[in-house]
Amino acid sequence: MATPQREWDIVSSIGLTALGVAAGRAIETAAADRLIEDPFAAEFVRAAHPPRPMPTGPTDDPVWTAMTSYIGLRSRYFDDLVTGSAAPQVVILAAGLDARAHRLELTGRTVFEVDQPRVLEFKQEVLDSLAAQPRCTRHTVPADLREDWPAALEKAGFDRGLPTVWLAEGLLPYLPAPAEEQLFELVAARSAPGSRIGVERLAAEHLTTATDHMRDLGAPERLGVELSGLFSPEERRNPVDWLTGQGWQVEVSTPIEYAARHGRDLPEMVLQTMAAGQLVRADLP
Repeated sequence: MATPQREWDIVSSIGLTALGVAAGRAIETAAADRLIEDPFAAEFVRAAHPPRPMPTGPTDDPVWTAMTSYIGLRSRYFDDLVTGSAAPQVVILAAGLDARAHRLELTGRTVFEVDQPRVLEFKQEVLDSLAAQPRCTRHTVPADLREDWPAALEKAGFDRGLPTVWLAEGLLPYLPAPAEEQLFELVAARSAPGSRIGVERLAAEHLTTATDHMRDLGAPERLGVELSGLFSPEERRNPVDWLTGQGWQVEVSTPIEYAARHGRDLPEMVLQTMAAGQLVRADLP
């Protein structure tokens, strides 16, 4: 990734961005017209004691409101990818504070959460304090995506012979180009027919512009971390073209299109930041 190769916790480096996403999910959950329901998100934020206060309910802060409008929409998109597939396995790459194993009805399915050990430990401590039980078979996979995470995944019980839903939500901008390409190759090699990949993508040529815009809006101050130091703006191959060439059936939506499906208008500051973004679903026949 763009940051030095070290382990981080939930209140430093990339961990803080995961906490910010949890805050966004908490705010969305509190909305009357919510697109998702995540009762654990606010608990994660409260338990972390972030260096900068993060809202967990209705807020007048225009930046948090804007960020939440996108986070809620994106979370719903990836929720639907999981619930709309019958694949018995779900692998969440860089899972962060994702609580889909606990908040979605996934009875009979197995969810694998791959992330840094300290992030997963924090999440488990909070879930244990709430006596929360997963609604599926759940395995945490402490592993760094820059290292041999497939070995750790298979050690946790992953079966490459079974169809799988793979989620890469909010992940790709943190990966250098070679690591991103390797990630797709490793996933494709472990995907049985009937598998699905969900990806959030922002092309390299748009990433710097989006980061600059987020800085101008004050996002780094609200999260307590400088985003430009985390993202990798290297040129990389287009995963949509690559997946298509590998025989996957690919469907691409823009955040604007997906928002329209749910009767939502994205704030102008989100449109300026994410107008070039793509939400990608690929299915292997």
